[in-house]
Amino acid sequence: MRIALPKPFTFEGGKRAVLLLHGFTGNSSDVRMLGRYLEKYGYTCHAPHYKGHGVPPEELVHTGPKDWWQDVLNGYQWLKDRGHEEIAVAGLSLGGVFSLKLGYTVPIKGIVPMCAPMHIKSEEVMYEGVLEYAREFKNREGKSAEQIEMEMDEFKKTPMNTLKALQQLIADVREHIDMIYAPTFVVQARHDHMINTESADIIYNEIESPKKQIKWYEESGHVITLDKEKEQLHQDVHAFLESLDWHD
Repeated sequence: MRIALPKPFTFEGGKRAVLLLHGFTGNSSDVRMLGRYLEKYGYTCHAPHYKGHGVPPEELVHTGPKDWWQDVLNGYQWLKDRGHEEIAVAGLSLGGVFSLKLGYTVPIKGIVPMCAPMHIKSEEVMYEGVLEYAREFKNREGKSAEQIEMEMDEFKKTPMNTLKALQQLIADVREHIDMIYAPTFVVQARHDHMINTESADIIYNEIESPKKQIKWYEESGHVITLDKEKEQLHQDVHAFLESLDWHD
């Protein structure tokens, strides 16, 4: 069975632009509802895919944080090239880490890191997540249990060398977040079992932004953009964006 793979998207809203960044092993559907919501209020939203994401998992193991960061920069540049002078960024999980990195790399109007890790999970735990993602992907393709097991055995033979690089990326961003001065809204789910939730406090406390806020969502898990409180999250992100000093 062919499954329809999610695609990167651009929702043309207006002059104000928001770059939306998905998580590790995620894709643009992580942030699609948020993008649609913001589009209604005049924001142009662009969500790129990182290399090896939103495609069969065999492609993921041959990519790494350097590729993904380049995809983020390309997404930012894509908006710039279309005449968007002011760009805010909102990212989930790894996308949140990248949103912070953008904050001290290029001019950014505002930053919304959502459930962004500042702690390193062990490679074993991260690899388990990759295997789970691969299995789920094959399942959605409608493959038989036997076929899935056979492909998973093959999949495990390819080492995923990028997990160490991913850990280094997170450590590196944490080291530099005191260089962030853009307005920031830190979003954290209370029932986030994927990351250490004190990451949210680390981000909030260590960024130098004069304008910063943090909110805990008591009913939500890690993929907060698709969880119970998503409507509230949409409203809060919109309110934060509206509070910024746009020049339009």
